[in-house]
Amino acid sequence: MFRPVLALLGVRPATAWVAVTERDLTIRYGPWQLRTDRDNVTAVEVSGPYRWWRAIGPHLSLADGGATFGSSAAGGICLRFGEPVPALVPGGRPRHPAATVTVADPQALARLLAVPDLS
Repeated sequence: MFRPVLALLGVRPATAWVAVTERDLTIRYGPWQLRTDRDNVTAVEVSGPYRWWRAIGPHLSLADGGATFGSSAAGGICLRFGEPVPALVPGGRPRHPAATVTVADPQALARLLAVPDLS
């Protein structure tokens, strides 16, 4: 339903993905990109479903300053960072304490990025 509009922004399946390595987390969403050390991910939370106007497209959360990269209102995952990261605007500002992404399998991404309980 939202694919044609997102495609106008450069967001297509080939340009919207999340990659996790042993060291890095990279989120690509059309021309937008967020890259951080995997160790900077301090919490993960599966969330949703969302209201479409809060989840679709790239945007800034006025509630917590987090970035959202959404292609679906069905659900996604919120990633919290120890050190805020740039994502939405070139030049490194603002920096975001969290990012929400909608992916095909939020549970699998949550398991992959699971943060050990250090308490």
